[in-house]
Amino acid sequence: MTEREYRVTGIQQVGIGVTDLSTAWTWYADNFNFDVPAFNDAAEAPFMTPYTGGTVQSRQAALAINMHGGGGFEVWQYTSRTPAGPPRPPVLGDHGILAPRLKSGGVAEAYTALREAGATLLSAPGADPAGHEHFFVQDPFGNAFQIVEGEDWFSRTPGRVGGVAGVMLGTPDIDRTLPLYHEILGYDRVVYDETGAFVDLAALPGGERRVRRVLLEHSRARTGGFAPLLGDTAVELVQSLDEAGSRIFANRYWGDLGFIHLCFDIQGMDALKVACEEAGIGFTVDSGETFDMGEAGGRFAYVEDAAGTLVEFVETHRLPILPALGLNVNLTKGGPGKSVPRWLIRLLALKRTRTL
Repeated sequence: MTEREYRVTGIQQVGIGVTDLSTAWTWYADNFNFDVPAFNDAAEAPFMTPYTGGTVQSRQAALAINMHGGGGFEVWQYTSRTPAGPPRPPVLGDHGILAPRLKSGGVAEAYTALREAGATLLSAPGADPAGHEHFFVQDPFGNAFQIVEGEDWFSRTPGRVGGVAGVMLGTPDIDRTLPLYHEILGYDRVVYDETGAFVDLAALPGGERRVRRVLLEHSRARTGGFAPLLGDTAVELVQSLDEAGSRIFANRYWGDLGFIHLCFDIQGMDALKVACEEAGIGFTVDSGETFDMGEAGGRFAYVEDAAGTLVEFVETHRLPILPALGLNVNLTKGGPGKSVPRWLIRLLALKRTRTL
């Protein structure tokens, strides 16, 4: 990897704005196995004023990891203001993050376990146009998640519910949205591009609408950094054909209730910035240097896709594993494309907690 190159190592996390971080953490730990805090940090967010009304806001944020593998959740709570919800619940065809994809070692088993746990199930298991089994479930805070088949796992045993394996994104124009994900982020394989009203989406709010849906995967395995943990991912773009949707975060702040951003872990931020500028998708936020998140730190930047969805890039510089024992990861050292050893990542499991 040269100074003109960058590497996408995976989806690091999906940000979720909540009113009570502790309550949300326990629910995600109990039901989805997101129970390892990579960091838990209370601070101001000075770089995000373009998306917080021009005022520096304070927040507490904790990055929850699922040790079965996949991306995490950045569970995020304002401490300087009361977060606002959308004027109405999002529906299929609205613009923004509709549902993170959580991988499962058994879709039917995950459905049964979540039903028995009392979770709100939005649909029964069904198949997408490629024949992949999946279903939708809702957390107690009104956020929808898609449980999909998982094939690659960090743990030796597949999880009933694993980490983030992609997202379903609503957009007003798929063709305008594709370049960011296809060309910049490497989702170069079109699994399907279908139009119609779909049985597997019918139980969702707005699920009767005719939509175009395009499922994208990456043909090259992700490497470098925490790629062994983050694994393979897919992005599904959905465009309503019957009526125009609404932007889910219109007239609200980043950090308000719901899915606030999609975050990719990358190496080579300077090269990525050039690539985005050349594609006409310039950075709207750039920390420019290491930004501290408690004992973790890295450089972060944001762009907007064609739907106005916030996409974050994080170049991880350091991450605490077991600080008390002096076990930390410094990704500013070592060669490009070098992955963190699996044995070291596995030690994160010693930090598991159901409460914060």
